[in-house]
Amino acid sequence: MKKIELKGLEATLYQETLDNGLEIYLLPYENKKNYYISYATHFGSDVLQFTDTTGKTHTPPLGVAHFLEHEMFEEESGIDPFSFFSESGTDSNASTSYDNTQYICAGTRNFRENLRYLIQFVNRPYYTDENVEKEKGIIAEEIKMYDDIPDYKIEQKLRECLYKNSPRRIDIAGTVNEINKITKEDLYDCYNSFYKPNNMFIEVVGNFNVDDAIEVIKEELQNKEKSNVSEIKEIIEPTSVNKKELTIKEKIDVEKIALGLKVPIKDLSLKEIELDLYLTMITNILFGSSSEFRERVRKEKILSNMYTEWETLKDFRTFYLESSTTNPDKLLEEIKEELKNMQLPENAFDRIKKVWIANEVKMIDEISATSYNIYDDILRYNKVIPNRLELIRKMNYEKLKKLVKEINFENISIVKMLSDKK
Repeated sequence: MKKIELKGLEATLYQETLDNGLEIYLLPYENKKNYYISYATHFGSDVLQFTDTTGKTHTPPLGVAHFLEHEMFEEESGIDPFSFFSESGTDSNASTSYDNTQYICAGTRNFRENLRYLIQFVNRPYYTDENVEKEKGIIAEEIKMYDDIPDYKIEQKLRECLYKNSPRRIDIAGTVNEINKITKEDLYDCYNSFYKPNNMFIEVVGNFNVDDAIEVIKEELQNKEKSNVSEIKEIIEPTSVNKKELTIKEKIDVEKIALGLKVPIKDLSLKEIELDLYLTMITNILFGSSSEFRERVRKEKILSNMYTEWETLKDFRTFYLESSTTNPDKLLEEIKEELKNMQLPENAFDRIKKVWIANEVKMIDEISATSYNIYDDILRYNKVIPNRLELIRKMNYEKLKKLVKEINFENISIVKMLSDKK
């Protein structure tokens, strides 16, 4: 078993890969009362087509990864996994994203039992024609519900403007028409292809015994067979955005804008974690809560709130900015001006860096935050970053300025959501 010292956390991460490819990440804390377990597969809505080892090509309906996650909670015994966990006061949940699906439980008691049950229920799919048909109605209502949420809708429209071919332009849950095509055979097909050890990993953080965790995991999973997937179809996405601007009208009282910046990474000098840290620094200086921009547009009373985020893709980094506003055109004008005449003062860099370091130190005591960082590292970089705090401390202003010169800040898409009441 490999030991990785996490600098700044003053903790040791234990990492092991079983012969069948299952990756295990264990981070024990003696001074905590709780634990957090994630059992995950690298299977999400990004997979549109794949080929198995026999040469057969599979093209599942859109939304199948999310549908499969819902159906994993169907048990032949009739026992509801949520009920099992709740008996020991344990929280449980699941989620599907573009590149992964995870099943989690978090508690303070019954560690071995809960870890074993989590693994077991994810490894015993039970799909019938009846429960698949029942779930179609539930997910269809979920899709329609999200379609009525303005924040969700504007982000989806922005994705369609940013991407021409990428699956990231498609709703994770798919469409009502597509999910109505899903059969139990589709679910078993995808499950048997992607819910295999060499495509999955387990992460445990908190108060637990490493030997207990390894024993349970090996008992349950070391004899499982590898995936039969030989190739996942790669979708080629052009560098330029799909559509520069879109205006939609909705029954809303407060209007919204969304802006996306698409950054190809092939010509950037920084890579992986270092690139992501500096990109975050740039947008924090420009649009962060303490930025000059925020202060100015608040004084002008054209900003209600603002949300920003970077998304990681194989060939791109994509920046999302969404805001409610009393004056969409004026706010967009201000944002474009900020990007065009970019001011990145060194004193702002130093100030944000200090705050960032302080926040990272505070998060050390939060099991869920630490677990999220490890999980995010595995998905983004296929490894755990052991010195994140040290990398932030080493960030320097000259690298920031160089990166800014390499980015085309005009490669943007804009969506305006206006009120049809006006």
